Amino acid sequence: MHLLISKKIVIYLLMFCFLVSINNISLMNFSFPKISKIEISGLNFNERKKIENIIYESNFKNIFYLNKEYLKKKINSINVIEQFEIFKNYPSTLKIFIEKTKILAQTKKNGFDFLIGSNGKLIENEDFILELPFIFGDLDISAFLELKRKIDSSLFEFSEISNLYVYKSNRWDIETRNGNLIKLPKSDIKEILNLYVRMSNEEKINEKTIVDFRQKNQIILNEK
Repeated sequence: MHLLISKKIVIYLLMFCFLVSINNISLMNFSFPKISKIEISGLNFNERKKIENIIYESNFKNIFYLNKEYLKKKINSINVIEQFEIFKNYPSTLKIFIEKTKILAQTKKNGFDFLIGSNGKLIENEDFILELPFIFGDLDISAFLELKRKIDSSLFEFSEISNLYVYKSNRWDIETRNGNLIKLPKSDIKEILNLYVRMSNEEKINEKTIVDFRQKNQIILNEK
């Protein structure tokens, strides 16, 4: 009886070793599916290729080993992007939904032309865009975004701006599309712009006029 039990144990051990060997061979031959499809929405062809190249150059062989934080950092370095989301669609599809930044203005820095995005980043640009205001001076983007916020909260339409001039004193001038030049004070910008709109509606300001609000409680009008 004891000999019979021992034989059974030996048989079970041999069967176990056989099955383990087969499983090991299967594991050695098993490989995770590679990323076979990348779906990127919200960008044009050239912009999509930039992100695809980032993924391939980073040697992300399959979706399971994809380092999302690393990929997010790389995508954030593309200045035209405002925000994005990354989804892994198993087993082999990567989906990236992108919202491009809104282009607000344009400027020149170190001899190169740039667009200014609502994300506070400069975007290289080769073509002048007529409908966007051009900013002259040593630009601080955060200061411009603050000015934009004040303009948007006023009655004055940002789309009416042809050019913006910023000075070292952190004061701004606005040149309108009808040729007026609004010389703003450093403070109370919303109130000043509301006053300018009321005066324009009442036809107290002609076209191609310099409207100087820099002195408190005083408005100086001069022809350009």
